[in-house]
Amino acid sequence: NQAFSSSDAASATALLAGVFLFTIQIYCDFSGYSDIATGVARLFGFSLMQNFAFPYFSRDIAEFWRRWHISLSSWFRDYLYIPLGGNRGTTLRTYGNLVAVFFLCGLWHGASWTFVIWGLYHGSFLLLERLGLGEQLGHLWRPLRHVYLLLVVVIGWVFFRADTLSDAFGVLSAMAGRAASAPTPFSVQWYLTPPVALALVAGCIGACPLGLPLERVWAKLESAAGLQVGATAARVAVIGLILLASIVQIAARTYNPFIYFRF
Repeated sequence: NQAFSSSDAASATALLAGVFLFTIQIYCDFSGYSDIATGVARLFGFSLMQNFAFPYFSRDIAEFWRRWHISLSSWFRDYLYIPLGGNRGTTLRTYGNLVAVFFLCGLWHGASWTFVIWGLYHGSFLLLERLGLGEQLGHLWRPLRHVYLLLVVVIGWVFFRADTLSDAFGVLSAMAGRAASAPTPFSVQWYLTPPVALALVAGCIGACPLGLPLERVWAKLESAAGLQVGATAARVAVIGLILLASIVQIAARTYNPFIYFRF
């Protein structure tokens, strides 16, 4: 918030840090409260679909949208893309259907040009991947494909987060080093305080599929003879400590809205 609100005075490095922090923040925010909703639903006997599947570990934009906000992507596929004809018509018709879906996806987030551009931006990369970029990416070293995905997504978040198109282009220009080079106190050290750095590290770890192998190891421990009680108690203790730390953090603040409550 601080980086974007002072984008005209912040350094390029500070803005890069701010955009990357927002990349982690919006994922943890949205994926986190999706998990809360899923957990609360389970308490009442309902099983909701998984809404995120580590989208930042995708290798292209098409895979990203199969992993990000899966419920919305599925809804647009079933109730808009397929009724429009999907990919059953001509190639030009298919591309038109994709553009229409992502145009409306942008509008779904808000009646603002920033959201429209964000939707069309993602739709454009989907088209490019269908036109041959995806095939070229398939020949690249896998980590480079992840780098490509992150670059595209992070730049797109600038439009999503900025209040106006002018602000978005101003941030992108400053990030590219084209802003005024006058000395500014708003450097990356100004924003990246120890609590923010800790939150960034925790967010990066949470956005990685590191918990999957740990979950498998823990499941084996819980099923092993003589270890069930200890492993289950340890799981409950760890979750309880995380819950307690979260409550303390929330109680220390006066206002903690979920970003996606806007939508």
